[in-house]
Amino acid sequence: MTVTATIPLTPASSSPEPSPLWAEVQADARAEGWTAGLDGVELERLFAQTRERAPADADRETLDELLARTAVGWIVEEPDYSKLAARILAGAIAREAASQGVTSFLNSVETLHRLGLGNARALNFARAHAATLEAALDREGDRRFEYFGLRTVFDRYLMRHPKTRRVLETPQHFFMRVAAALAVDPDEAVALYGLFSRLDYLPSSPTLFNAGTHREQLSSCFLLDSPADHLVDIYERYTDVAKLSKFSGGIGLAYHRVRSRGSLIGDTNGHSNGIVPWLKTLDASVAAVNQGGRRKGACCVYLETWHADLPEFLELRDNTGNEYARAHNLNLANWIPDEFMRRVAADEGWSLFDPKTVRHFPDLYGEAFTRAYVEAERAGLAVATLPARELYARMMRTLAQTGNGWMCFKDRCNSTCNQTARPGRTVHLSNLCTEIVEVTSPEETAVCNLGSINLGHHLRPIDGGGTQADWEVDWAKLGRSVTLAVRALDRVIDLNFYPLETAAKSNARWRPVGLGTMGLHDLLLRLGLDFDSPAARELARRVAEHVYFHALRTSCDLARQHGPHPAFPETRAADGQLQFDLWGVEPGEDLPWDTLRRDVASHGLRNSLLVAVAPTATIASIAGCYECIEPAVSNLVKRETLSGEFIQVNRYLIDELRRLGLWDEAMRAALKRDNGSVQGIARVPEALRRRFRTAWELPMRALIDMAAARGPFIDQSQSLNLFVESPDLTRLSAMYFYAWKAGLKTTYYLRSRPASGIAKATVDPANAKPKQRSAEALACSLENPEACEACQ
Repeated sequence: MTVTATIPLTPASSSPEPSPLWAEVQADARAEGWTAGLDGVELERLFAQTRERAPADADRETLDELLARTAVGWIVEEPDYSKLAARILAGAIAREAASQGVTSFLNSVETLHRLGLGNARALNFARAHAATLEAALDREGDRRFEYFGLRTVFDRYLMRHPKTRRVLETPQHFFMRVAAALAVDPDEAVALYGLFSRLDYLPSSPTLFNAGTHREQLSSCFLLDSPADHLVDIYERYTDVAKLSKFSGGIGLAYHRVRSRGSLIGDTNGHSNGIVPWLKTLDASVAAVNQGGRRKGACCVYLETWHADLPEFLELRDNTGNEYARAHNLNLANWIPDEFMRRVAADEGWSLFDPKTVRHFPDLYGEAFTRAYVEAERAGLAVATLPARELYARMMRTLAQTGNGWMCFKDRCNSTCNQTARPGRTVHLSNLCTEIVEVTSPEETAVCNLGSINLGHHLRPIDGGGTQADWEVDWAKLGRSVTLAVRALDRVIDLNFYPLETAAKSNARWRPVGLGTMGLHDLLLRLGLDFDSPAARELARRVAEHVYFHALRTSCDLARQHGPHPAFPETRAADGQLQFDLWGVEPGEDLPWDTLRRDVASHGLRNSLLVAVAPTATIASIAGCYECIEPAVSNLVKRETLSGEFIQVNRYLIDELRRLGLWDEAMRAALKRDNGSVQGIARVPEALRRRFRTAWELPMRALIDMAAARGPFIDQSQSLNLFVESPDLTRLSAMYFYAWKAGLKTTYYLRSRPASGIAKATVDPANAKPKQRSAEALACSLENPEACEACQ
């Protein structure tokens, strides 16, 4: 493609060229169309500044890197420099791959196989359909990337030579490799590749890392039941965690069954040190096995609220105190029965137990758990009793200080899970990111593979319009994307390498998948909707309903073709109950739910679970959209990642400011001064200030209400971060109590930050100290959270 804009490519100064490479760079800029459609960039300026910084003997690779990095430095001034930098990087990647003999998709697959990196199935598929797959490659695909997204793909996802570390595929080859690995025929491969290349949908990182390789561990999440209260079982769990982490799995691990501190050890007549020393050992193991060298190992430990070691458990992430009782690499989550929340509300006592004396507690939920709990109290089995509000306040302090100690609600997870229709099936925990809700047992390790649809790419213009007010959701395209995505996710179950036999057994029996969404805020901004408006909440609900409907429709069609999953007769769906039935909610009238119910009754479902909203931190970066269901954390963000530091700006805001003639140096300076917030910039119209509030400036009730509106159409759960800049006990207490009463199954991080400083989107929550409030204020927030102003 030729450059459409008239931009001089001659040197800006009369100084001699340091090498002939600059002529080559200029020729490539023309041939590759670096500035096509990017009216705001100045290529001559970029060349001039880069020449000043470049060493005289710089090779082409160094020049490309300097050009891209220089362009990235001007993104705040002009967002199109992100696209320009991505195009420079795309050309550099293509040259690097060509230097390894890779000039076609088949070249790439054959090279991977020759080096022992690919598998025979992928090679045979590529050879059998080489012409079709090569013709489908979108030569414009790389132009859709922002620099941050393409840099992430280059640094972390493209396959590399084991010795030289040079890339052996281009981004489009990479997408085609993943699509071909997941497809049953070339037509499906081409269709799936189209979703990837257009950034309409992306599977999760393990699938992107490993599809078509010699070891296809494609699943994202693994849920391990608590080890039994035996030495051998505990050490076997360390091995299980290490095996799963090696192949990029994120891990949830329950610890409900392991005895508490002071419990008698029958074999030795000594007393247990409780769970903390075991978790300290697990912490070191998670740090040592770092997901194949591509990213840090990640594990979340879940503990039920009645466990006697809970107070020590809540201190594991503290930055002060006894370092031998700290586990900084683990994430922590509370697995909370409704009985605890009821006692917090009533200001009653709460008893803690040694699991050795109440072995049945982990497998009970709802009224059965409550009866057993009360009976154990009456029998005098409690290790200690304390005010429920005191323990709840300690949970809030842990959240405020560390962001950890996530609040997940055991009874809600179980009563609304499709897999728990029969006695003996219990959800004991969630996963690393709290969006997966599946049964586990000593014989079954729950597994889930994930993918997310980019909602911002599922719009169509009304009457050919191009402004924000002239778009509408393309429901037909959304349905097609869901259908393709579910088929690909289902295929993962059969292709997957399972590090544990218990995982293979569970996944074959239940066949769960987790289709989610990302780019919700992109969708709302393009439609001109405030994030906390009733219209935005209704749209989020409707999107969730359509995703759930088409996911069920596709799973039913797969069951018609291949038969339902083996455990289908044991599910709530087999009893005629879909997720919204379990919430007591009627679906909308624009989808043929009655017909789908009849089809499910006749043919069953191929998958026991279908929808889960994951965090999408990395794949949203690749797609260039906002993460999952979250509002933007800032309109000007410095992201710190393994690929380096990058500035990102809210393009939608800049488009609006440009339309009003307000995007100038003074506005850029004000945006930087206010750390990406427009709330204090008087020049910005009030309507825009309201629309472009960040996660820190929106009421958290809006996020909770929106999650509750989606909930009846999400049969797993949602990774719901909540944002409080300066957390205090009253506000947090009301917020999480409101989430429980709203019927949420799980919550994720509490994000907090200093009052000033540019937002760092991937940094752990700041260690903000919670402010103390009076007991009367705390009681008010718990007894009437809907009205409490702390949650506004």
